[in-house]
Amino acid sequence: MKHFTATKLYALAFGFFLGLCIWKFGNPVILDQKISPPDSPADFLNNAWPTHWAGWIFLPLAAAGARLVFQKNVSWPQTKWLWRLPLAWLGWQFFSAAQTVDTSLTAATLWQFAGCVTCYFLGALVFSNRAVQNILFIGLLAAFTFCLVRSVDQKLVEFPLNHQLLIEGESSGWTNFPPETIAEMKRDNIIITTNSADVANPVILAKFAKGRVAGTLVYPNALAGLILLLWPVSLALALGSMKYLKPPIHFAVIALAIFLGATAFYWTGSKLGWLIGIAAAGLYLLRQDWQKKIKLVAIATALIFGLGIFAVRFHNYFSAGATSVGARFDYWHAAVQTTLAKPLFGSGPGTFQRPYEQLKAPESEMARLTHNDFLEQFSDSGLMGGLTYATWILLALAAVGKRLWHSDDKIAFAIFAGLLAWFAQGFGEFSLYIPALAWTAFTLLGCLLGLEINQFDKKSAAG
Repeated sequence: MKHFTATKLYALAFGFFLGLCIWKFGNPVILDQKISPPDSPADFLNNAWPTHWAGWIFLPLAAAGARLVFQKNVSWPQTKWLWRLPLAWLGWQFFSAAQTVDTSLTAATLWQFAGCVTCYFLGALVFSNRAVQNILFIGLLAAFTFCLVRSVDQKLVEFPLNHQLLIEGESSGWTNFPPETIAEMKRDNIIITTNSADVANPVILAKFAKGRVAGTLVYPNALAGLILLLWPVSLALALGSMKYLKPPIHFAVIALAIFLGATAFYWTGSKLGWLIGIAAAGLYLLRQDWQKKIKLVAIATALIFGLGIFAVRFHNYFSAGATSVGARFDYWHAAVQTTLAKPLFGSGPGTFQRPYEQLKAPESEMARLTHNDFLEQFSDSGLMGGLTYATWILLALAAVGKRLWHSDDKIAFAIFAGLLAWFAQGFGEFSLYIPALAWTAFTLLGCLLGLEINQFDKKSAAG
């Protein structure tokens, strides 16, 4: 009982730590040097923090978690490959690091990857109980809700207001801003100097005009990844809270969860995220215990409805040539070239931008990451790094999914659906390099693995 209480307290603290990551560590770790430490209380509250701070905060938490594991004398009950593969992947990152082309980028990335593996083991060995996981969700989902509220505020208030202020500032010669604010805006490239005139950065103006929200994360597609990861379990918990809440409050909780998640997801403008969301809806319907004809009609309706909205929502993007899709193919081609050139160790963890500088077409936009978490493992750490990572994720998802497909545990399946969607988005994004996303995802993957293992073992023993 004493160990169980300690585990609950630890889960509460760790959940708030993951919530802090969503609030403050939503940038890729390779951008750490570009994030200025806050120099005022307002900056401390409102701005992102340097990502290396996350590692130092996490270090004592990880040590406390390891102590709990040893106190509980927990052993790994699943196939050995599901602990060997992540350790092999992480170990190979250090071998690759010895051959890196940029030590600072690799050092930041090693911190990130070590955090991913640690979260995975903590989830499987410490948070392998439903009651403990419910406590873990307190801080995590509170931060997720805050992020969604922030997104709605960006769309409805912040972006339109900032766009108007910049237009008015430029037309009035910036007399509507105090000198210290103008200096800060120039430092952040919100105001740029062109032909000896201070003008609003057209890129920033375009961002405000488009209105694509990012919440507390680095950019809109990252927010879409967070919603794919956490919205299913948020809805499942909201729907399952009926026995704890009065009907009016229960209805309000469900309505709020649907409204915040749906509007924020739509306003991210994420093309890949939308397609994955459609697939996730189809998966949910496919799993229902309905008659075959009803199930097929429901899936077809969801596909037609979802793809119809997709076509209307993004028709301007595709008519303009789908530039981001073409850019991603350029990144991926460069990653393949790097893998073929350095098949053993790659260019070093987190260093894609260095070979890409040499390989990209002159007209292509510069990129710091491959926009494909799986392909970047091959490019950055060679064939061994890519294969161990891809095999680990595939086996872990397959092991959990096989046991959950016919399970009645709606919460566990919602977590699995979110993880499946998040890792699928990894084929077109770089969420593995963002602490807020990756550390949360690997904690939940471990949680699900540990929870399902415990349930399976109990059923086996009873049989």
